[in-house]
Amino acid sequence: MLYIVPTPIGNLEDMTFRAIRILKEVAMILAEDTRTSRKLLDHFEIKTPLRAYHAHNEHAIVTNLVEQMQGGLSIALISDAGTPAISDPGFLLVRACHRAHIRVECLPGATAFVPALVASGLPCDTFHYEGFLPHKKGRMTRLKYLATLENTFVLYESPHRLLKCLEELITHCGAERPAAVCREISKLHEEVKTDTLEALSNYYKTDGIAKGEIAIVVGV
Repeated sequence: MLYIVPTPIGNLEDMTFRAIRILKEVAMILAEDTRTSRKLLDHFEIKTPLRAYHAHNEHAIVTNLVEQMQGGLSIALISDAGTPAISDPGFLLVRACHRAHIRVECLPGATAFVPALVASGLPCDTFHYEGFLPHKKGRMTRLKYLATLENTFVLYESPHRLLKCLEELITHCGAERPAAVCREISKLHEEVKTDTLEALSNYYKTDGIAKGEIAIVVGV
């Protein structure tokens, strides 16, 4: 079978007992970056063999992986941080397993957008998860679509693109839209900054230090 195993996005204490047990029990762990994952596995004394599984090779190896599981192998999939297949590789393998009638089990665990959404204080009874916007082609189309939504939406952004993204959101959604910039979630310097889009843009232009992983939450 295939296990989808979330890994900590910051604090190693977010790793679950069940995740550690499964990673020790499976025959193979698929990792987005084996060097990054090896540090995590060494910390928890997990000796299971690693194999690289990322956006550049997943199409080429997915059939082989399915064949190995059909032959009786249990495999776990992890990403560098968070839950695999959420803005990370994983969907192709999960779909292939379902088509081959291989059991898939996804453990609950760390992901960035849920704590960002809840900590923002913005309405979260219904919401839209966008993930990363396209850098070029299709970016304007997605922004225009997000502006039409009547519920809160969440997207990810890199630190060096934060100001550009906030300015684009102001253009399409309006300067007074309530929003939150959440960065370094679960890490030592975690910050949740809430205000209007315009005020947040001004803050990060002058006084703000935008480092680490960032989630932007925009309310209605």
